[in-house]
Amino acid sequence: MPITDLLRKNAELYGNDTALVEVNPEITEVRRITWKDYELIEPNPLCCYRREISWKVFDEKSNRFANMLIERGVKKGDKVGILLMNCLEWLPIYFGILKTGALAVPLNFRYASGEIQYCLDLAEVDVLIFGPEFIGRVEEIADEISRNRLLFYVGEGCPSFAEHYDSLVANCKSEDPMISLSDDDDAAIYFSSGTTGFPKAILHDHRSLVHSAAVEQNHHGQTRDDVFLCIPPLYHTGAKMHWFGSLLSGSKAVLLKGVKPKSILETVSNEGCTIVWLLVPWAQDILDAVDRGEINPSDYQLSQWRLMHIGAQPVPPSLISRWKKVFPEHLYDTNYGLSESIGPGCVHLGVKNINKVGAIGKAGFGWEVKIADENGNTVERGEVGELYVNGPGVMKCYYHDEKATAETLKDGWLLTGDMAKEDEDGFIYLVDRKKDVIISGGENLYPVQIEDFLRAHPAVKDVAVIGMPDKRLGEIAAAIISIKENCTCTEAEINDFCQKLPRYKRPHKVIFADVPRNPTGKIEKPKLREMYCGESLVAAQIKN
Repeated sequence: MPITDLLRKNAELYGNDTALVEVNPEITEVRRITWKDYELIEPNPLCCYRREISWKVFDEKSNRFANMLIERGVKKGDKVGILLMNCLEWLPIYFGILKTGALAVPLNFRYASGEIQYCLDLAEVDVLIFGPEFIGRVEEIADEISRNRLLFYVGEGCPSFAEHYDSLVANCKSEDPMISLSDDDDAAIYFSSGTTGFPKAILHDHRSLVHSAAVEQNHHGQTRDDVFLCIPPLYHTGAKMHWFGSLLSGSKAVLLKGVKPKSILETVSNEGCTIVWLLVPWAQDILDAVDRGEINPSDYQLSQWRLMHIGAQPVPPSLISRWKKVFPEHLYDTNYGLSESIGPGCVHLGVKNINKVGAIGKAGFGWEVKIADENGNTVERGEVGELYVNGPGVMKCYYHDEKATAETLKDGWLLTGDMAKEDEDGFIYLVDRKKDVIISGGENLYPVQIEDFLRAHPAVKDVAVIGMPDKRLGEIAAAIISIKENCTCTEAEINDFCQKLPRYKRPHKVIFADVPRNPTGKIEKPKLREMYCGESLVAAQIKN
């Protein structure tokens, strides 16, 4: 069945129950919104901005948007891009797109204007809907991208080059357009990147999305009584696919804007959250704030919080040991996945296996895994090979990229690009990355992009960027820079030059040294990691 059927079911069975809550602790001013689909709830004792919608209103809002798109000529197979920060509109818009038979195309909110245009072109997007945070970036490319696309805007202060979402959908029918869909119909395009950092468009069908919901509920046992706290961005498969467990169970979810430890604990307490998905830095920040005495868990209502799980990056075992000392009643889990496998869960540790922290786990619900050599043959237990996964959540293809698809999909198996090994109990450990992607605070950094930028500095002869272990972020980007003869350069000068990069892409560490290359001219990054890291982050975790 298509994923849209789950929303219809919830609207029918649990129509008046809360589906989504948006909480923004940074906003204390209360506005009354009179549009009929919205109800602005009065502030809680925190005086923070809070909105909520029921399953019935969620469904009706998706229907209104679907009908508006259909009136504007959007049809089955078209693509609609979403460039929004997390908000109450995000998921109804996503499902409205799917109800037309079109494909939802979420965009990374960190993209610069050129990256936005590149991805719109790559996925052949017909409509872009964006929010106030992106006015400047979209305006830079508006003349180019509006020639053959509709531009819709969500929020106050609609720019002249776009049409206002609220005005357009206000008078649209709330009845479901009931476009015929099947499991095999295309549903969404997500973006990922390989070692070069250039995004690939990943095509998934409805079967993939529904399977991800089943995987999440099987792993974490969501019921109608659970409340899921979602902090990561919804454009990411991880956040959305974890929320799909709430969709399948018809339970409440809370979208929290902000990652301050106090805000997280206050929201868990005020909203009765039972499941919280954190990234390593956020969990680290909570523990550090407790250690400093800035927050006291006993000041909050946390007894209902049953599960904390982490994904998107390697998890230091020492972090979980600390967490269990502060929150001894919490179950813990970690999930491994990639956008090509519709996000988290193709490999899964399991709440009963905390003694195996450091491993990513075993095959997830409905998934198969193997560790294979370069010919695709399964290696002996304990030997290192590439991790392969297979299941209903594997992507259909890289959109319009037959070569990359053929390199990644072989005989039904998805080649993850991650090197791994299996212990005597069948638990899988990541050993190294076949790709050079650095995962810092849950965000992917692509060394080639940073290297290309730094090479533009007049004093830089050569540069290599590697990931170095970091207690809080998991990894940080370190730039090893070789300076031209007769030139001088300081770390401060490099840091000043990097101000032109987005903050999350700036190197955290600068090392002036020779950059080793092999006879074919390729940078010897394993040698650099050995020189400056001692051993890879993941390998270090396995030994702990």
